[in-house]
Amino acid sequence: MRKGVKAALVGGVFTVMVGGAGYGAYNVVNAVNGGGGSSSGKSGASRSGPPTRDEVRETAREFLGAWAEGDADGAAAYTDNAEAAAEALTGFREDAYIRKVELTRGRISGTRMPFTVRATVTYEGKSKQLRYASALEVVRGVHTGRALVDWRASVLHPELRRGDTLETGEAAAPPIVAVDRNGVVLTGKKYPSLAPVLDQLRAKYGEQAGGRPGVELYVRRAEKGAGAKTLLTFAKGRPGRLPTTLSAAAQRAAEDAVARQPESSVVAVRPSSGDVLAVANHRADKFNAAFEGKLAPGSTMKIVTAAMLIDKGVTKASGPAPCTPEATWQSQTFHNLRGMTPNEDATLADSFARSCNTAFVKLVDEKPLTDASLTEEATANFGLGRDDWRTGITSADGSVPASGGPDRAANAIGQGQVQLNPLNLASVTATAMTGSFRQPVLVPKKFIDGELATARGLSAGTVAQLRQMMRRTAVAGTGARAMAGLGGDVGAKTGSAEVDGQTKPNSWFAGYRGDTAVAAMAQEGGHGGDTAGPIVAAVLRARG
Repeated sequence: MRKGVKAALVGGVFTVMVGGAGYGAYNVVNAVNGGGGSSSGKSGASRSGPPTRDEVRETAREFLGAWAEGDADGAAAYTDNAEAAAEALTGFREDAYIRKVELTRGRISGTRMPFTVRATVTYEGKSKQLRYASALEVVRGVHTGRALVDWRASVLHPELRRGDTLETGEAAAPPIVAVDRNGVVLTGKKYPSLAPVLDQLRAKYGEQAGGRPGVELYVRRAEKGAGAKTLLTFAKGRPGRLPTTLSAAAQRAAEDAVARQPESSVVAVRPSSGDVLAVANHRADKFNAAFEGKLAPGSTMKIVTAAMLIDKGVTKASGPAPCTPEATWQSQTFHNLRGMTPNEDATLADSFARSCNTAFVKLVDEKPLTDASLTEEATANFGLGRDDWRTGITSADGSVPASGGPDRAANAIGQGQVQLNPLNLASVTATAMTGSFRQPVLVPKKFIDGELATARGLSAGTVAQLRQMMRRTAVAGTGARAMAGLGGDVGAKTGSAEVDGQTKPNSWFAGYRGDTAVAAMAQEGGHGGDTAGPIVAAVLRARG
């Protein structure tokens, strides 16, 4: 044991008192699994296979014990990334000012051990108690055979991601009071999906909104524009009031709708203005897939493809679009959903409403279409794929690359290389409704630096045909069940995107009602109308 450290077993609790300035007293509490045995760091070099229960227990004991002592290098030696672990553990003490650390081990499950952290954060004469739960995983070292902690930032604190740091001091940005379009206060506690969104808004607009930073323990995000996460507040700052385009009613409906489906996301926009009315995610990883996701959108892409076919004069809503059992494009054969009855006499409106893949695949071979035609339609008319959207927070504006070979046909039905997220699809729906591309925004335009993205939009004739086809889909096509009971001016498009390695496709759905356009996605949710469809319908009922 290091000089200046005294250890004793008192009442079954392993207590370590550490000498030296600035360290304080640290404890390791073995609440469930007893210690003992030799160090896994010394005895596992020749072993292979998953770590045993004894190895997990011993490795966790040594790692947590060194961490509690304030011995960053010693703890890091029991991980599979000693350099990164040592840096993070040092920052835990020196940058976050965390002292008197007590770590309590939980019950082992396989190679995973949960633990709790109780500590004191002391900064400029003030102290605050810090308590949270975390977990570690023990793996076998590839080269050494040792049982080691699989080092991840989240071991140190569950809010940490790769590259993030814990810091105590003046907050990274002033606090904000975010309000919806009607002045209703929006909080992450009331609307959980908004928590990371509000963090970004605070980081970007806290000063602009007139706030003054306080003193906090917070997570500084490594990702640009991701904001910061407050963990403890030592001195409150002065919050600035930040207006948003959101609707509390629509946001409530969105939160409730995604809560019923794991790995789902939804966005609602106002087509007449581009204002984002709601954004919600229900994901284990807390990723804002609604704004930042990049996934194949399946047959919802047929909104853009149909616009291309009409704009290029290939066909029209009442024109031919035969729905055949299969279609082959450059050696790749495409099929429809199981059970779809072929219709050689189908119109584009027929095939759109039924979501017939083969009709669209056969039409992309027609002149004057080229490998770049879908890309040109998406970028010039719908504003997609140019990396120039300024929504107020981090967002992706889709990707529709010019593709040759089989991907030319696959792109047309939302597979291949096409990638969108619910924000993009809600915007596509809004453009199809109005004929005008209005770049979605989350805050008033006066807060956003630079010009918003622009696009040409669609002709009145194209819009009329798209609305006709989308209404038919909502009333009598693949979207009818999800949209049932929604009166007024409605439209929809369903999509199912196959993904290698998944047992079920990703579910996509786009719909509109009045001056609200909504798009949703649920990973491995199955057919579009079954999972994403009810999410969209729930938000459309609320409108806002």
